[in-house]
Amino acid sequence: MTEKTVLNATHRAAGARMVDFGGWDMPINYGSQIEEHHAVRSDAGMFDVSHMTVVDLHGPRTRDFLRHLLANSIDKLKVTGKALYSCMLDEQGGVIDDLIVYYFDEGHYRLVVNAATRAKDLAWIARQAEPYGVEVKERPDFAMVAVQGPNARAKVLDLLHEADRERIARLGRFAAAAAQGPHGIPLFVARTGYTGEDGFEILVPEPHAVALWNALAAAGVRPCGLGARDTLRLEAGMNLYGQDMDESVSPWEAGLAWTVALDAGRDFIGRDALERQQAAGVPRAMVGLVMEEKGVLRHGQKVLTDNGEGEILSGTFSPTLGKAIAFARIPAGEPGAVRVDIRGREVPVRVVKYPFVRDGKACEGV
Repeated sequence: MTEKTVLNATHRAAGARMVDFGGWDMPINYGSQIEEHHAVRSDAGMFDVSHMTVVDLHGPRTRDFLRHLLANSIDKLKVTGKALYSCMLDEQGGVIDDLIVYYFDEGHYRLVVNAATRAKDLAWIARQAEPYGVEVKERPDFAMVAVQGPNARAKVLDLLHEADRERIARLGRFAAAAAQGPHGIPLFVARTGYTGEDGFEILVPEPHAVALWNALAAAGVRPCGLGARDTLRLEAGMNLYGQDMDESVSPWEAGLAWTVALDAGRDFIGRDALERQQAAGVPRAMVGLVMEEKGVLRHGQKVLTDNGEGEILSGTFSPTLGKAIAFARIPAGEPGAVRVDIRGREVPVRVVKYPFVRDGKACEGV
């Protein structure tokens, strides 16, 4: 049965085109995906991301547990409200999921994991937590709204209780705090996002989600669907689980080496496999591609290099750049002249460093 977020009726009343996304009935757009994309790059847009899974962890040994569970080091979190992005690996170094973890205190942390991997993630986390005596509590009572764009923070701050505005305005990136929203709505406001723009991801109790959404819309924040979210995140060089990485791929091969902390004395799940792969030489690399010819790069297309074949992972037409961009996984080493097989025709592409877009403009070399 298809799941629905608490905002489902609100999306439908606004004329959203709905699609199945990982078992959830979600808006793909409200008329024009490209206009929604540009709204986020130029002003402010909002996304219903209530399908994401929120998990609270409780217990005196929670930090020890997260040292074992995550490839990134939880010891980087020392201040209440700070957040960390990390992969959760299996014993072979494959990526079970990517997630964000928030620190409240030594006995309380919060995870936000992907919707499509919910059942797998919850089972894995619960099994690994048992020896540490950590309580794993899913929080379906929260909805989640992402407000993104150069004017997003200002529009959200204007809706907060006056006593909270200055404190939330001072939040650094990857930090979160509680605040009161319109009509006294309790919010958990995180300065995080998945678009490459500044903004907030806001957890709100489900009964108040529609009121928050309507208040944001009245403040001039444009409702946006998952279509724009996908083009925005790819321009920003951000991975999508299940398309750019999964259990068959290590963080080294997914361009996520920066999320792995090989700190001394920490035996996290998958560490031995990562160290073996690193010592032997990582066989594949994730790269950015730009195509100057007309057309669109799409998932699954074959990529031809001097070292052998690879494939397109995520591909799209970039509304900001006006050309096709993609992530591809190719054999390691100097690739030479790279081509993509598009319906039997070898089309030349450029290998570039990602992100492709930053602050609404093309990055150098793109």
